[in-house]
Formats: sequence, C-alpha cells, structure tokens
Amino acid sequence: MVVATIKCVVVGDGAVGKTCLLISYTTNKFPSEYVPTVFDNYAVTVMIGDEPYTLGLFDTAGQEDYDRLRPLSYPQTDVFLVCFSVTSPASFENVREKWFPEVHHHCPGVPCLIVGTQTDLRDDPSVKEKLTKQKMKPVEKSDGERMAKDLGAVKYVECSALTQYKLKDVFDEAIVAALEPPAPKKKQHKVDQTLSESNRKLPYIFTHRQIIRAPSFLHTPPF
Repeated sequence: MVVATIKCVVVGDGAVGKTCLLISYTTNKFPSEYVPTVFDNYAVTVMIGDEPYTLGLFDTAGQEDYDRLRPLSYPQTDVFLVCFSVTSPASFENVREKWFPEVHHHCPGVPCLIVGTQTDLRDDPSVKEKLTKQKMKPVEKSDGERMAKDLGAVKYVECSALTQYKLKDVFDEAIVAALEPPAPKKKQHKVDQTLSESNRKLPYIFTHRQIIRAPSFLHTPPF
C-alpha cells in the first residue's frame, strides 16, 4: 500500500522557535537548549478518517547565510508554516517583508499559514519589560489575524511548543490547507467532503508519533 505524503516546510527568522515547534509536536518533548538549524526533516504518520498519510516536516534555517541554500527544500511543498515569535515584533514584520515574498516567489499558489510561536512568553513580565524598554510590545493575536488577511494566508494560528497550547491545531490546520482543493471548492471532491470548513478543528486527525528524523534533507528521499 502506497501511503500519500504531505510536505510541510517551516520557515521564519532564526530563534523564533521553529525547531521547538517540530520537536514538541513529533516527540512530545521540549528541547533543553537552542541549536541553530541548518536543515532537518521529520515525519509522522497521521490518520485522516481511515486514510493514513505521512506528514513530512521540513525545518529550515532562518539566517541570511542560508538564503541561497534554503529554497532547495521548497520543491513539491504542499503547505508552508511561516513562523514568527509573538515576543519579537521584528520577526513578525519579516513575515511580510521577507518570508511571504520568498515562498511565493519559489512556490506560487502553495497555501501558507502564519504561525505565532512562544505564546507562553507573551505575558511574561521580563519579556514585556525588555520590549517596553525598546518601545515595543508583544504581538497580539489580532495583529496576526490582520496580517494573515492582508497577505492572503490561509489562516493565522498561534501556539506554545513549551506548554503545547494549540500545538496540534497548527498541524491539523496545515493538513487541511494542504488537502483542501483551491476555491471554488468542488462538492464531489473527496477531500472537500472529508475536511469541511465547518469542521476545521479536525478531531479525527490522529497523529501516530513515530518519528523519522534525518540530519539533512539532502540525505533522505524527498517527500
């Protein structure tokens, strides 16, 4: 039996929590230290109804040093997660200034979700104090929703990899975005019947957390 695959690529500034997002989702563990990513990939099996899928998750480096190498992981992407930290207004602005232009240049028409990370730090006193000294404040949910609408993203979602608050929802929404047909939707389309707009939370998506991890996408078959 051939299992269908969904390729999900995660982009965003360095140190906004992309790797923590993926590790927490795939292993239920939060990394104890920060190690800058070059390229990593992960895979989990998800059941959508009675159909198994392999969800391939591609982690990328946000640093400018990798601007020419990073797009090598973009071909055949089904959905992008464009990430920023809610504690970093600069990373939020880069969603508009850098990341959306980059992914749309290389993969026009591929659905994108905007993901606000590190929500557990939004109300942290030390974080707020630091931002206040810089005459800034944490990014609010309404700001993310507004940007998603302005940029034509599928949706804005936010989560905490540390507490796992709404973490699964991020990937459920990514699966929906990857599998739903483009508008206008066709009533006879199987995915449209299964993944209806009225059931966006997808309680029937079961994630079997059997992780397949490789040190570099260059050493593994493409999803």
